[in-house]
Amino acid sequence: MQSGNTYQAFKWTAALMVLSSLLWLSGCDSSHGQQPAAQAPVPEAATVTIEAQKIELNTELPGRTSAYLVSEIRPQVNGIIQKRMFKEGSDVKAGELLYQIDPAPFQVAHDSAKASLGKAQANLPAIRSKADRYKELLVDKAVSRQDYDDATAAVQQAQAEIEYWKTQVEAARINLGYTRVTAPISGRIGRSSVTDGALVTAYQPTSLATIQQLDPIYVDVTQSSNELLRLKRNMETGQLSADGKNGKSVRILMDDGAPYPLEGMLQFRDVTVDPTTGSFTVRIVVPNPDHMLLPGMFVRAVVQEGIAEQAILVPQQGVNRTPKGEPYALVVDETGKAQQRMLKLNRAIGDKWLVSSGLSGGEQVIVEGMLNIRPGAAVKAVPMESPKGAVEATNVKQTVVESK
Repeated sequence: MQSGNTYQAFKWTAALMVLSSLLWLSGCDSSHGQQPAAQAPVPEAATVTIEAQKIELNTELPGRTSAYLVSEIRPQVNGIIQKRMFKEGSDVKAGELLYQIDPAPFQVAHDSAKASLGKAQANLPAIRSKADRYKELLVDKAVSRQDYDDATAAVQQAQAEIEYWKTQVEAARINLGYTRVTAPISGRIGRSSVTDGALVTAYQPTSLATIQQLDPIYVDVTQSSNELLRLKRNMETGQLSADGKNGKSVRILMDDGAPYPLEGMLQFRDVTVDPTTGSFTVRIVVPNPDHMLLPGMFVRAVVQEGIAEQAILVPQQGVNRTPKGEPYALVVDETGKAQQRMLKLNRAIGDKWLVSSGLSGGEQVIVEGMLNIRPGAAVKAVPMESPKGAVEATNVKQTVVESK
């Protein structure tokens, strides 16, 4: 029985050895028949073909509104306010009565001066007749030369007195007219600083009220002197050209960003630069028939800089920067290899950069897949699909925001 078991174990051991040998031989055959590894594929990159465009460059400048005309109402004579004739916050017309100052003492002064004038005028004929008689008697030497000279001087004195009282009558009439305080300009009047019965003095420092003309209205914005110099250089070098038709029109944006419905006109640029800020004032006249704009409001003015005839715009995602912060882009050349181009950027316009130098029209700029691409490496350029509903950028208006 023991010999049978030994024989059985030997038989199983031999079978296992044969199976192991077969497995080892099959492994060797498979290793000798292995194929070489496949070559790495050329990386793909999404590209955008750059085209020179004609664009209008604008600058948003911050500013505030101010009244077109401002008139502070002050009394020109002393007196008591009898009646205020306007409603605060209402629109008034030029010449409209605003305050009535008690006219009684001024009426008396006018009447008195007028009476004195009449008295002087009444005395003149008698004095003149006396002088004429003395002139005739002087020929016969019936009166002395001194008497004639006195009579002639009396005539001249009477005439001078008449002229004096004429001026007094005119002065009294003017002062009487000043008791009616009228609006010098048309516009909207603010609150009154006095009420009925208040005592006012001529040319007092505190105004009775203020009238502001709001249609049209001024928009005063500030622009840096460096920006002005840059624009002049660009005009001289031909990078920008002036638009004679629309160069003076200005669009206005409200404080909340909503566009104002009417365009303004550029009136002037100040000739003096503020030494503390390095900026100067640009004044714009804006129609304001509905009084939507009020003095002191913060707005932004979109001022046209000029027309760039051959502008190069590149998507911002296609621009990288070196460790030193210098901008560059990767382009696919005619041989299908990536090339690095150092750029000089002008400004951001929407989701694109306006490029001053480094790129030219017709070049393919890589905008996606740049991480796996090195300059000089072969690249398979794949045109990037434009977003659905995209509009061609030719002849579009572009705006840059200048923060102050």
